[in-house]
Amino acid sequence: MVSPISHTFPGRGNALITGASRGLGLELARELIQHGWNVVIDARNADALTQASTELSGPGKVIALAGDVTNAAHRADLVQAVQQLGSLDLLINNASLLGPSPQPNLLAYPLDVLEQVYRTNVIAPLALIQDLQQYLHAGASIINITSDAGQEAYAGWGGYGSSKAALEHLSAILSAEQPEFAIYWVDPGDMNTQMQQEAFPAEDVSDRPLPEVSVPGILSLFSQKYPSGRYTARALPARNA
Repeated sequence: MVSPISHTFPGRGNALITGASRGLGLELARELIQHGWNVVIDARNADALTQASTELSGPGKVIALAGDVTNAAHRADLVQAVQQLGSLDLLINNASLLGPSPQPNLLAYPLDVLEQVYRTNVIAPLALIQDLQQYLHAGASIINITSDAGQEAYAGWGGYGSSKAALEHLSAILSAEQPEFAIYWVDPGDMNTQMQQEAFPAEDVSDRPLPEVSVPGILSLFSQKYPSGRYTARALPARNA
């Protein structure tokens, strides 16, 4: 296991988390806000995002903006919100698109949907990083949420899995090109979430761990200044923010 290069939590800061109306994104936002971070959150579903923002409480500030990260105008709104905060210490690209449910084999995969999956899971994270680069100071952290499907060749997962594989390699190249940032691509593990249920519509996913279980490991990456790289959230030692 890779050891952290520092044991100092950076204190309060400013973060942006996409796809934060539920699941892992919401739990990450909840933890940061409780520790005094200002957090910009977004999600496609405006009602769900409004409900989520009312649940978040703590000394930190929350800014909730509904929209799709594949939309340039929405990304511009996110940039404007970050501009109000002044700078960005942490960007978590968590928003993802699963694709059809149940997942089809590649020979039956609708290509227009595959394009949407790639736009959400690969192009939008990079676009947001590009849009926000002037606000990401040296030492800022970027976390791209990925999946074991990005490394394992699971039958039926050619769309989502290949998009996550692309996100992982994009992250690795970005870390080589921009060493001033701490860049992590993180597998949170199977979780009891709506997306997990949609991925396995014929199964009961209630036995999977709740998203909260993956939060401490993800927080430890940037709070303990781990080197850039690929990590599995629940394999990391949990540390309080």
